[in-house]
Amino acid sequence: MREIVLLKISGADKPGILHGITEVLAEYDLPVLDVGQAVIHGILSLALIIEIPPQFGSAPIFKDLLYKANELDVKLSFVPVTEERHEQWVASQNRTRHLVTVLGREITAAQIHSISTVLLEAGLNIDTIQRLSERMSQSGVENGRGCVEFTVLGAPADQSALREAFMDISRRLQVDVAFQKDTIFRRHRRLIAFDMDSTLIAAEVIDELARAAGVVREVSAITEAAMRGELDFKQSLRRRVALLEGLDQAALEEVAGTVPLTEGAERLIRTLKMLGYRIAILSGGFTYVGRRLQAKLGVDYVHANELEIKDGKLTGRLVGDIVDGQMKARLLKNIAQRENISLQQTVAVGDGANDLPMLGVAGLGIAFRAKPVVKKGAEQAISTLGLDGILYLLGVRDRDALDD
Repeated sequence: MREIVLLKISGADKPGILHGITEVLAEYDLPVLDVGQAVIHGILSLALIIEIPPQFGSAPIFKDLLYKANELDVKLSFVPVTEERHEQWVASQNRTRHLVTVLGREITAAQIHSISTVLLEAGLNIDTIQRLSERMSQSGVENGRGCVEFTVLGAPADQSALREAFMDISRRLQVDVAFQKDTIFRRHRRLIAFDMDSTLIAAEVIDELARAAGVVREVSAITEAAMRGELDFKQSLRRRVALLEGLDQAALEEVAGTVPLTEGAERLIRTLKMLGYRIAILSGGFTYVGRRLQAKLGVDYVHANELEIKDGKLTGRLVGDIVDGQMKARLLKNIAQRENISLQQTVAVGDGANDLPMLGVAGLGIAFRAKPVVKKGAEQAISTLGLDGILYLLGVRDRDALDD
């Protein structure tokens, strides 16, 4: 009768350990049913599941393996695996898999403990853990990035409750927790659409223009009324733009030229363009700024609202259809269709309630530094890192991203 044995090897990492162990196994021509390895801080953990056919006795094989382990200066142990246990393990690999991505300025034991508690209570088993961020330096580097990713087996009975538990951890422990099904589309997205104001740029252009026109209070009052539900987006935008009547185009030029990009925006877009993504700005803001960003970042599509300008001054009116939430969702679908891209391969990123429709139709919708109601309505949320934290949700490691 065949034997199935788990070999566990540990010790200081160095070249040649796997080579040495498999040299012994190859002499007996043994099947390797599985192999896995991890190295943390120079300490190796290597495991192989081997099958010993009936014609071989395990004793001489174990003797040769122990001799080789001693030669390599590593520890080796043998764990017998029953046929039944092996078949259970094989069957478990076909279970539904999800990815839990943990993002923060630092990763702490409290965060990992809280997340693992939620997974345990949901009946999900952690299968693998990997680090997507570079190893974090302790030399006082500011704005660090940390990310670890868990692959978990199984499907939660109540995914809404699971998301709520992760959101609670995010609020308490300054960490973002993403939960997504591990599908072929996860690492094969092809189109990303951004809201502009307070997402791609760290400003609200309408507020900057209101400041230049001396109507900040009036514009803020209309914005607050819209947030209370007294006005819809189109009404509030028209009223706010009307207050800009007479503003010199030079003020618009100055705002467009000075609004800061959000942390991580350039790194994110540079990397996505390298990966062949099509990039769109779908904004309730203004094309005047959107086109500047298009030229600066190499954006493929810009759809926003057009300010009417006559004789070098704003008229207080808009030209053409207003880009509101529903329009953003339609535009995302249209661009995907034009580019022959499945909606499952699209990503949408925004911070406001009028972004929720496009976040909902995208294959991956991300609320970025958003208000609680938007976080709750979106599939995923990032608040602790810059825009380039999105790369982790796409499975991109730091070492593969294009830094400055």
